[in-house]
Amino acid sequence: MILPTSGPAAWAGLAPLAGLAMLAYAAAAWPTAQASRWSAVALVLGWGTHLVLLLLDIGGWGQDAPGARLGFAPVLSMTVWLVLAVHTVESRLVPLPAVRRVLALAGAAAVAVAWMFPGEPRPMASPWAPLHFVLGVGSYGLFGAAVLHAALLDSAERRLRLQRGAAPSAFGMPLLQLERLTFRFVEAGFAVLTATLLLGMLTTVRWTWDHKTVFSLLGWAVFAALLAGRRMRGWRGRKATRWLYAGALLLLLAYAGSRFVVEVLLRRGA
Repeated sequence: MILPTSGPAAWAGLAPLAGLAMLAYAAAAWPTAQASRWSAVALVLGWGTHLVLLLLDIGGWGQDAPGARLGFAPVLSMTVWLVLAVHTVESRLVPLPAVRRVLALAGAAAVAVAWMFPGEPRPMASPWAPLHFVLGVGSYGLFGAAVLHAALLDSAERRLRLQRGAAPSAFGMPLLQLERLTFRFVEAGFAVLTATLLLGMLTTVRWTWDHKTVFSLLGWAVFAALLAGRRMRGWRGRKATRWLYAGALLLLLAYAGSRFVVEVLLRRGA
């Protein structure tokens, strides 16, 4: 395993919280039908502890110089936390125990990866930088929620093809409602991503065509084509979800992917 020199040492003071979050997530993912209520409580505990970790770690708790500590792992950790937040709200209406286990495992993995690769302190170069960062991570979270719902939609459609005559519902939610909800997240994510890109263009000191810029614009173009195709040509089903997966992958490569290469494979700092 490749670890940076500033890895676990940077999280030394947060290790108990990280351990508690991973333990709570592991309890939520434990495969037992009799403990669904307790697994839901464990997921909320892990989610709350995860939030505290994000606030302390990304806020630069314990570091000498002011500035946020950013990197591919903190961004992925925030994305998973936001998707879990969406699930926490939705599970009040539609219990999804199978999804809960998957998200709990993803939450534990996100905390572990952020512990191993906590990022680096970076001063804010512009007064608009915090807003740009928040909008960017917000778009990650919204598209992450859209991908989760699209995966549920694809799974439900496969089950319907195998069980002809079954009721058109998925995990207790009508398929049309799930599809509408999926693309509500896509529309919201596209709006936030557009605001992120516009803010970056208007406030950047020197425009550069780096990997982050290219992949971000490609992802934006794919989502724009998806929404246009859905509105004008009625794209639905697997065709629409494939476009969604492609756009989400490009967006993931834009920041998290490029920073992973720089921080882990090339071992270079900010």
